[in-house]
Amino acid sequence: MLSRILFLLALLSTSGALHTVAAPAEKPGFAPRLTIYLAKGAPDACGPGCDRWIAIEGQIDQDAASRVRRFLAGVKDTQRPIYLHSPGGNVEQSYVIGRLLRSRRAIARVGRTIATACATGTQVDAACLKIKSATGEVEAELTTHHAMCNSACGYLFLGATSREVAPDAALAVHNSRLILRFRGDPPPEVVAEARRRRLASADRDRAAFITAMGISGELDALIRTVKFESLHVLTRPELFRFGIDTRPLAETMWRLEKQARPFVRKVAVMKKENGTLFRTMEWRLSCESSQRVPLSFAGEIDEAAVGKNTILMTADAEAGKQAGGSPVRSGKYELWRGSIDSDTVKAMLASRALHVREITTMPDDKTDTTKFDIDLTGLASAWIQLKSSCALSTLSPISPWPATVPNIGTTPASAPSP
Repeated sequence: MLSRILFLLALLSTSGALHTVAAPAEKPGFAPRLTIYLAKGAPDACGPGCDRWIAIEGQIDQDAASRVRRFLAGVKDTQRPIYLHSPGGNVEQSYVIGRLLRSRRAIARVGRTIATACATGTQVDAACLKIKSATGEVEAELTTHHAMCNSACGYLFLGATSREVAPDAALAVHNSRLILRFRGDPPPEVVAEARRRRLASADRDRAAFITAMGISGELDALIRTVKFESLHVLTRPELFRFGIDTRPLAETMWRLEKQARPFVRKVAVMKKENGTLFRTMEWRLSCESSQRVPLSFAGEIDEAAVGKNTILMTADAEAGKQAGGSPVRSGKYELWRGSIDSDTVKAMLASRALHVREITTMPDDKTDTTKFDIDLTGLASAWIQLKSSCALSTLSPISPWPATVPNIGTTPASAPSP
């Protein structure tokens, strides 16, 4: 009876290998084939001293690995970061690419590359894909806002030896869907046995790959529980605990929010001392008024915590001047709003870091101080955009606090237009 089966393919799409593809709502906004190209942006576009990167985006097709291998063979700078933005695709191809990235000791981040030569909202039309596929570097902008690496894309990401998921980006996982295709008409028991064997093989392959990449087996256990029709966005504690992104402090880029009352924003998540939980914080600079610039801070707090907090901030270019004060508590958040003068703004724009101190005074007058630095790279260009937007704005109420970041929830947003 088995001789009646001429071939058996385990598929999740129409090509001939095991696949896991994005849910239908994810596909809009992505090219049907994986696209890889060199991108060049403004100074510090991809971090301090970094203005060039490799973009890998679109759906992982059945020939993706060979194209990525040929492309990377021509890129001698193995430290050029790779930014991924993909809904997933072919699992077997993603394993191959992931191992290729591991052999290069690649730096991988989740981020969207926006080619400046393409019209707004047309990053995946034929004309734009032709620009991205041409030889040479593509002038582009880079953002982590609503960037995603979902499903099989995650295996590419795991292959890198340095991995970063910004607080406003998403790394999402789910289990594979198996479709068995037979030629002929095999009996049900043959189909059932073939399905059982192929699923077991796929589970072994995935577990082996995750282990080989040095990632906790907890990730594989989680993937097994997430149905193909769903997606689970890995939370910051999961990213840290599984060994995917082990930074104790992760930040977004400075981003202009083009609202009726515009502002620039940075969100950071920081691991709490002696624990596995993370705290979300946000900084905002708003339109200036009467020679002073509104500066705001919001942060998560433990509602049951006692003591009075004070936040102090100093730019490294002007260590003798600081801003801050005592935040107002509201539920699980604390909020401080103040203003800084033009000299302090200039110092921030000329600095690499904002030095932050949080001082907690307890009822017994003992104090506890937490110190950390917030990256100011990219603030200068965002500030220029803010000033242009402020000239056109109206004084509407500012948007609610705090910012909503994708990888705190369980369902990623669909691919946004650039």
